[in-house]
Amino acid sequence: MVLYEANFIKLNQLAPDLQSGSEQRISKVRNDCDLHLSLADKTKYTCSLRLTYYFDDEIKGRVAEPDLLAKVYFDARMVEVKGWTNVRRHRALRVLDTGYGRPLDVCWSRNIMLGKWLDFLLDQGHLLASG
Repeated sequence: MVLYEANFIKLNQLAPDLQSGSEQRISKVRNDCDLHLSLADKTKYTCSLRLTYYFDDEIKGRVAEPDLLAKVYFDARMVEVKGWTNVRRHRALRVLDTGYGRPLDVCWSRNIMLGKWLDFLLDQGHLLASG
């Protein structure tokens, strides 16, 4: 639970107004790809979100990678990774998503990855503020 709480704190730094802000956001910084956040299933106490970069692929068109899906619990101040929608192109994400036999290990690895990615995004200067 400490990991879920730490990720909530980092996500709140990246997107400080998740509860009340807009459902589609983009962060543009100089030395990284544009970061996209989409909110869905937003209630008073929770929301589901998608966090991704978009790339142009000659064959597939616009591709979202990594395409992370998470659930935010505002009342508990936690965020939990539910999975990725596109892991075929990234071996490391495939291993994190399917390389462990026990469900607890899968949850642990997904949420460790989110924490590291949030650290990277914050270090790059990303901000997903509403408006």
